[in-house]
Amino acid sequence: MSTLSIKKLVKKYGQFEALKSIDLEVEQGEFVVFVGPSGCGKSTLLRSIAGLESITSGTIELADRLINDVEPSKRGLAMVFQTYALYPHMTVRDNMGYSLKLAKMSKSEIAEKVEAAAEKLQLSPYLDRKPFALSGGQRQRVAIGRAIVRNPKLFLFDEPLSNLDAALRVQMRLEIAQLSQMLPETTMIYVTHDQVEAMTMADRIVVLRDGAIEQVGTPLELFQSPANIFVAQFIGSPKMNIFGERFAKDFSAHSIGVRPEHLTVGDEGIWSGQVVRVEQLGSDAFIHVDIGQEEFVTVRHVGITQITLGANIRFTPQDGQVLRFDRAGKRLDEGQTSRT
Repeated sequence: MSTLSIKKLVKKYGQFEALKSIDLEVEQGEFVVFVGPSGCGKSTLLRSIAGLESITSGTIELADRLINDVEPSKRGLAMVFQTYALYPHMTVRDNMGYSLKLAKMSKSEIAEKVEAAAEKLQLSPYLDRKPFALSGGQRQRVAIGRAIVRNPKLFLFDEPLSNLDAALRVQMRLEIAQLSQMLPETTMIYVTHDQVEAMTMADRIVVLRDGAIEQVGTPLELFQSPANIFVAQFIGSPKMNIFGERFAKDFSAHSIGVRPEHLTVGDEGIWSGQVVRVEQLGSDAFIHVDIGQEEFVTVRHVGITQITLGANIRFTPQDGQVLRFDRAGKRLDEGQTSRT
């Protein structure tokens, strides 16, 4: 049964169409991530689900209930923002229980729900502190706890980790993933511009561009079988290399894509170019090569490489690792993935 059902959703600002006939079904207990470049519509879609944006046309159903015109507070969902939005004069306990207090819940019920959520989020020692006495990660957990106590049908996360430093982002990413496992019946939708977050957290990823859905699938489905060049290059880091018609004609395609880790350097390589940059990361090295087209090609080498700046190298794609695209950038059938 779908927790969330969106059909033909359109959102316009004047003549500008921010969302273009969105269709999406989200199942109970799923962790779904919206990704896409800035301005693609992912936050607009999330805010439309939350009721913070009115929609122009289409329908949004939550647990088989039409919520198009339902007030945000009465939709049965909870939203976690990137800015935390905590009350600075209130303790953690009071911040987490405030919505329950507004709902006229008894003090004993509020205390029980707040303490249970605090235990899940390892916030019990901090319940009597105020937000200024907490770290950024702890504040984010309080914001999440405030949502948990409401027992919503749907959690909405709007880039909740974007204000944290790199190390804390990794820690919080793990904590949110663990939270999803602790609440298996709760559906979660998470917006991010970070495709690493999407790949590591999502059951399914929704890739958006220019207000439309490009593809929906599991992380590995999108990585291994992208529908078009846009998805192929958006999912995966470093991004997929795209070779133009000069290189693709031997594969009966207008263009081809090969991921950096699927290119092998060797004297028998079918393509050649000059090394313009070498990034030594210890565990990996990224070799950037000029092959005479607009974008440099990136080759991923495991470990430390002896290849130096200015060297001329040859390289070749691994068997079965070439993706073929037509003139419009759409993925061709898998058919031919080696040279004729």
